[in-house]
Amino acid sequence: MPQRSLLTLFLLLLFHSACSESSVDVDAPAPPQVQAAAPILSPSEEALAALKSSLAGNPASLAELEGKPFTTVALSKSDAAAARQLLWDTHARLIRSQRSNENEDRIITENKLVMPYEMKIFGEKPAAPGGRSLWLSLHGGGGAPKQVNDQQWHNQKRLYILEEGIYLTPRAPTNTWNLWHEAHIDRMFARIIENLIVLEEVNPDRVYVLGYSAGGDGVYHLAPRMADHWAAAAMMAGHPNGVSILSLRNVPFALQVGANDTAYNRHTIAAIYGEQLGKLREEDPQGYEHFVKIHEGKGHWMDLEDKAALPWMARFTRNPIPSKIVWEQTGPLRDRSYWLAVPQGQAIKDSLILASRDGQTIDIIRTEKAQDIIVRLDDRMADLDQPVIIRRDGKVVHDGKVERTIGVMLATLLGRGDPKLVFDAQVLVKMPE
Repeated sequence: MPQRSLLTLFLLLLFHSACSESSVDVDAPAPPQVQAAAPILSPSEEALAALKSSLAGNPASLAELEGKPFTTVALSKSDAAAARQLLWDTHARLIRSQRSNENEDRIITENKLVMPYEMKIFGEKPAAPGGRSLWLSLHGGGGAPKQVNDQQWHNQKRLYILEEGIYLTPRAPTNTWNLWHEAHIDRMFARIIENLIVLEEVNPDRVYVLGYSAGGDGVYHLAPRMADHWAAAAMMAGHPNGVSILSLRNVPFALQVGANDTAYNRHTIAAIYGEQLGKLREEDPQGYEHFVKIHEGKGHWMDLEDKAALPWMARFTRNPIPSKIVWEQTGPLRDRSYWLAVPQGQAIKDSLILASRDGQTIDIIRTEKAQDIIVRLDDRMADLDQPVIIRRDGKVVHDGKVERTIGVMLATLLGRGDPKLVFDAQVLVKMPE
């Protein structure tokens, strides 16, 4: 055989042998695959995941989450922001599913009390993230027959015109002399505001209250005792019945009365309250913004000259985290005001708390009758990744970091429904021994 043919045959046999040795047995099991290890979550991430899981179950109320173990876990700043958004989205969904009928029917009820209301919308809705302003306008009347208060309600509906906003005129649920400052009014108004923040996209920092005659009486009381709800307030032709106005520190207040409105000495008492506001402003130049006018030649009816208060009020927006708070319990007891609170059941009539904040330091400057106090915080107010100092009467009562938790978010969201007053952390400041 020629030498070239032998070489070719040898190469063919070598190639066949190599192919046979490298062939794959298709019936052999595949080698096991190495699975990637599951990511290890931090306690903060685990708490956020637990919250998502709980909300995925569509709870009928956020109160169902209270007391769950994940609500006490310390959160990072980013996880706290995510948790707050999840809670608010769920709250808004619950309001839409459970309370839309209240706004459609224009009725708020509490036991046997019924408060119908009407709404008129003016202007274009401001672009997000603002939302519409809301103006609660309170009618006169008071201790009078039902038909008198009905007539006053209908008159109030057409009394004022806005540049922008929702003009809401409620009909008082009673026909008593103090129809606008009984205890149920606070709760019913708070519910209306909570509803409309979601259902009508109201800006919670642009909610105003105004009222005429008996409605003005109501504003004298509601403006200070519900101070953390209002961007500004206006009293027209009312009587204060001795109420304190110390809590108006962060609520711009317009006060107008006719110079000839002598019934119950409205004209002279209004002037006295105007002087009080001026003195408070002088002592605290960053607070107690006010506008006072005693209309010469006018009696109880001011011929709508009092409408000047509305554009003045519209200049202001609420600061939900003011640098200084004056909180006096002047009416139905409340457990919170801005970033201050008291433990449940510990609110005391006529108690007073004066507090301020500056960077990482909170000062409880003065207290009267007040016992334990809760200071609420979030990263708008201070860097919660750094120590926070709290002093009471000049004495340091807390110096250290404060944990953000879902539990505090729940406590501040429930019963209020105001996204600007949801806080992440809190410190209980005990009454000195």
